[in-house]
Amino acid sequence: MRNTVVVLLGVAVLAACGNSGQAGEGRLAGSIEIDGSSTVYPITEAVAEEFGAATGGDVRVMVGFSGTGGGFRRFCNGETVISNASRHISETEAELCAANGVEYVEMQVAIDGLAVVVNPQNDFVQCLAVEELRRMWEPGSQVTNWSQVRDGFPNQPVRLYGPGTNSGTFDYFTHAIVGEERASRTDFTASEDDNVLVQGVEGDRNALGYFGYAYYHENQGRLRAVAIDNGQGCVEATPATVASGEYAPLARPIFIYVRRDALERPEVAEFVRFYNEHAAELAREVGYVAAPQAAYDANMREIGQGGTR
Repeated sequence: MRNTVVVLLGVAVLAACGNSGQAGEGRLAGSIEIDGSSTVYPITEAVAEEFGAATGGDVRVMVGFSGTGGGFRRFCNGETVISNASRHISETEAELCAANGVEYVEMQVAIDGLAVVVNPQNDFVQCLAVEELRRMWEPGSQVTNWSQVRDGFPNQPVRLYGPGTNSGTFDYFTHAIVGEERASRTDFTASEDDNVLVQGVEGDRNALGYFGYAYYHENQGRLRAVAIDNGQGCVEATPATVASGEYAPLARPIFIYVRRDALERPEVAEFVRFYNEHAAELAREVGYVAAPQAAYDANMREIGQGGTR
């Protein structure tokens, strides 16, 4: 099921012809539909709220989180103008966009670290090696008990929680940990809504799950993050280790994709410009790491607004 939050920016006064343009006295008007990654959702939602407060425009922004894959399907079918994405667009998705005449711009908006989390009552898992995670998550895994993960872990069942198969986070995690994108055991509790995963791990003392760092950042009192050992020692997920690349292999860039033709609409161009001017600040606010300034400069050039301001 696709989840959508509608952010009303002022009172929606739309042009008689439909859904874009200017309201009276130069005020922005129109509607912007956004869908895709639940990981990118917190940033885009924050941008939408700040945009409304700053402009007072008559713009209706609808932000959904059907997952990166689900969002790209809608985007390439012309149903949305912006797609949140926690990975690059795939070749198949790009071909669908091309077949439907949808040209787009990829814009990096932040850097995310995938948080691996356990229930706060779990007092024995402090750090997991990538190889241990691989054995837990690989297709056909027979790991059903914590004692099978490492000698000395207790004889307690393991219950796993993770993003659904429409999620770019699922794609990235499987590639980084298992070694092949979309290769995963199937007997885990899956959801495209990361809040469902938070609640699942919080309510299950034997749980382990993973999702974007912002959802851990927001729920630190309800979950405990596990450090990751990629062969160089245990590294905790923090904004500093994500930015430096030390939190490997679970740090990655995250994006929005914008339809080129939509940038001709003043409300969309202004929203995307505002997004790039404030993404660094808002990314940090919701628990992510700002992208390099060069990325925001490149994004601004795509919408004809110049570089650093």
